[in-house]
Amino acid sequence: MKQIFTQSGNIVTEEVPAPVCGDNEVLVRNVHSLISAGTESASLQSGKGVVGIASKAINNPELVHKAIEMARREGLRKTIKVIKGQTDKLNSLGYSSSGVVLEVGKDITDIAVGDRVACAGAGYARHAEIISVPRNLVCKIPGNVDFDGAAFTTIGAIAMQGARRAQVQFGDNVVVIGLGLLGQIAGQILKAAGAYVIGIDIMKERVELAKELGADICFVGGKDAVDKVLKYTDGVGADSVIIYAATPSSEPAKQAMQMARKKGKVVVVGAVGMELDRSPFYEKELDFLISCSYGPGRYDPLYEEKGVDYPIGYVRWTENRNMQEFLNMLLEKKVNVKRLIDYTFSIEEAAKAYETLNTEKRPIGVLFRYGELTKKELVRKTQLKPPAIKTDKINVAVIGAGGFAQAYHLPNLKKIHFYNIKAIVTRTGSNTKKIAEEYDAEYCTTDYKEVLKDEDVNMILIATRHNLHAPIIIEAANAGKHIFVEKPIAM
Repeated sequence: MKQIFTQSGNIVTEEVPAPVCGDNEVLVRNVHSLISAGTESASLQSGKGVVGIASKAINNPELVHKAIEMARREGLRKTIKVIKGQTDKLNSLGYSSSGVVLEVGKDITDIAVGDRVACAGAGYARHAEIISVPRNLVCKIPGNVDFDGAAFTTIGAIAMQGARRAQVQFGDNVVVIGLGLLGQIAGQILKAAGAYVIGIDIMKERVELAKELGADICFVGGKDAVDKVLKYTDGVGADSVIIYAATPSSEPAKQAMQMARKKGKVVVVGAVGMELDRSPFYEKELDFLISCSYGPGRYDPLYEEKGVDYPIGYVRWTENRNMQEFLNMLLEKKVNVKRLIDYTFSIEEAAKAYETLNTEKRPIGVLFRYGELTKKELVRKTQLKPPAIKTDKINVAVIGAGGFAQAYHLPNLKKIHFYNIKAIVTRTGSNTKKIAEEYDAEYCTTDYKEVLKDEDVNMILIATRHNLHAPIIIEAANAGKHIFVEKPIAM
């Protein structure tokens, strides 16, 4: 399958093995996926060569300390190799898509093959022809909602969670700072909730678009923004100010505090500067809130990966329920995302798609479209070179190639002349292909069963998560393979 990646700050489209469907996952053929202009542009810039490395070092000094410690422990040459490997690796992009279910994990009973679904999650809802997504990050698409509209679901849930954090009530005056993709959707959600919406952005075109989509008052931001908000609210100030802008400047947050009424709320959704003054908080007793992505459940492995839902009586709006509600709003035509779509590109036009983000127009909505696939075209193995002539060397397949395996197991196997690294197996196609190429493996795959049925594989090296060791050991033994496994053998 084809998938879009960033590599050293550049956009590349690679042919990689399709993912395997986990027990609590659904395998989906993407029809559309949505570029998140702000998030993905930032990741591109942060990955560009020396500038990218310097940026990461400045923003995360802990990485510098780790590199220094590794240099002391392992030597400078190995440390440089590890850093270079990190900067050269393929990084997946995308976290909001829609498509059709191809397979369903054995633990899932409420989704079936052929269902139309919206998908979420960085590392899951990628810009790829086929994705595997945990159950709680998938929602069925209702009624006649189109795939292109449903591809906005993740972004819609983020916008919705910001509004929920503000606890907006009917008739509230709500200021939306930042009228990009999130802000345009948020303005419509807030109007549907009965709020009086004041939209602010530095781009005139976006201000006009927000007005067209239903915002009550819109204007281009500047030094007089606070005065305008006070004027439009009869001198009282806004009940809530929600910041959807993305900028290192602290000015939006500072202005938001001045715009809010006494005992009002300021909610930060976008990544903005946070050098704030205490006085407005104290004098007005403002509530300053951060909104976490799509909602409760985000970044909780038990919820997202294991499928453990939060009881609705205790957590009314989880990230999945936010996603479903946004789809319902699309169905009821309370939110118009069609007007936000500026471009649609094929996956082969990936580089061109990202180039549009840096044009003067600065598009809001950019979609990828994907061609038809059938189950028969699911390929989970990529042959990187012709099968080797049989020798006395021991052919090893490495299952699981995380940090430790790449730092120790694989280099050691490469050094020992009587071992041949025949295959690399990892969960994600991008990782497995890159590592397999680096260690001159014959093929790579996302399905460990491929190496178990390969008669030329003599030994299996298991370096997966601990809880996966035992089942793979049993299957490998039944397949007649010699086994080397990291501790523990089982848990």
